[in-house]
Amino acid sequence: MFSIEMSVRDYELDMQGIVNNGVYFNYLEHARHEFLLSSGVDFAALTEAGIHLVVIRSELDYQSSLKSGDRFRVEVELERISKVKFGFRQRVVRVSDDRLCVNGLVIGTALNERGRPYISPELDALFSA
Repeated sequence: MFSIEMSVRDYELDMQGIVNNGVYFNYLEHARHEFLLSSGVDFAALTEAGIHLVVIRSELDYQSSLKSGDRFRVEVELERISKVKFGFRQRVVRVSDDRLCVNGLVIGTALNERGRPYISPELDALFSA
């Protein structure tokens, strides 16, 4: 399982002093990109080659809130959903007490230059690793 640590920044908070629910999407996206890079898949290079990775569904369950300065980790686990869909099981966990804050499933696919679902060899290799 891949994981990356980050810290909450003050501008990510809402009026209640907790991380705004929409900010978690940014945390998860950053972790997915870092996971792909660490696995040898360059998101930018795929885009230049006409292959676009897109999110088609996101499911997030909010369990506990993060506050200013909290250190947290985002865990990423990849799974095959279908021939042309893949899922990222992701968790946001506060480091200080190992408390689960968000549990999510982000489903995506890749589109080729014609806009058709396509799993490139680089992506396909991730499922056999």
